[in-house]
Amino acid sequence: MKIVIADDHAVVRSGFSMILNYQEDMEVVATAADGMEAYTMVAKHRPNVLLMDLSMPPGESGLIATGKISSEFPETKILILTMYDDDDYLFHVLKNGASGYVLKNAPDDELISAIRMVHKGGTYIHPQMATSLVREFIKKDSESADQDPFNSLSKREIEILPLIAKGYGNKEIAEKLFVSVKTVEAHKAKIMDKLNLKSRPELVEYALKKKLLDF
Repeated sequence: MKIVIADDHAVVRSGFSMILNYQEDMEVVATAADGMEAYTMVAKHRPNVLLMDLSMPPGESGLIATGKISSEFPETKILILTMYDDDDYLFHVLKNGASGYVLKNAPDDELISAIRMVHKGGTYIHPQMATSLVREFIKKDSESADQDPFNSLSKREIEILPLIAKGYGNKEIAEKLFVSVKTVEAHKAKIMDKLNLKSRPELVEYALKKKLLDF
């Protein structure tokens, strides 16, 4: 596989080049000192993997370059190599199109394995960062659930919603649940308002999406 290394330190570029060129399945075809040069080298060589440092002053940063390169050259997998053990960096680079994140103090065999993994289409996250990623995913999933209007429905409204969707009339629902017709009508109005639904067809579609119907 063809590899480009982008790092602002010449000794780092040289060291990693030696390590990777020693592998039978790897060849470093170019190196770059900043993000702009990295973009140029990727455009010229179309490597399989770009090993990218995040912080490369005074030129263009690795984060900005990662977004540009992943957008214009999606066939090149970007593996971030950095000394920053930081959750924010991890989330930003993944959002910007990187396929992996390895710390500079990682052993050589970990770096080599990470390169092979992203080359095959996988994602590599340094083990000590993976826990943070899972925590953030759970947090966002929880926040998303809290914002779901379905969670604002009462237990009774959740009972009534699928019955309405199935075509039962107010009187039939009232008899099934042993409540008055007026109570059913009041709950129906609240359901439509909470879910911002305007018609019964919309309510049926919503019930189907939420898998509330056992058809």
